[in-house]
Amino acid sequence: MKWIRERDALIAQTLAFVQSVSGRKDDLRQQDTAAAAPVPAVEIVSVRTVAVAFEASDVEPPAKTVPQPLPATSPRTSDFRSEMQARIANFRKHQERFEREREEYCAATLAKLRAAIRDAPPPAQK
Repeated sequence: MKWIRERDALIAQTLAFVQSVSGRKDDLRQQDTAAAAPVPAVEIVSVRTVAVAFEASDVEPPAKTVPQPLPATSPRTSDFRSEMQARIANFRKHQERFEREREEYCAATLAKLRAAIRDAPPPAQK
């Protein structure tokens, strides 16, 4: 068959193209990374700590407030559960509607076919 030979030729041609392109990309990547790899500059920084003393005569110390932990909220399992049950019920209704429509369509098609067979003229005899 001609189409099988054409398909095999196309596959071979595509494979050769992919190999040639991927081989070139690997060669280019190796050259680019070797030649254009920037050398990171290292900068040495020295840090000094400075002690600062201040005298607060007019400043009042801030009132100590202990942060209260947020109340632990339990996941609303009842909301999640009811939502999932509603989604499942909707899905079942949807599937039942599809099945009912398929059965109605099949019954209507069979009724048309039977009517056409019944009403068909008898075959001509030779």
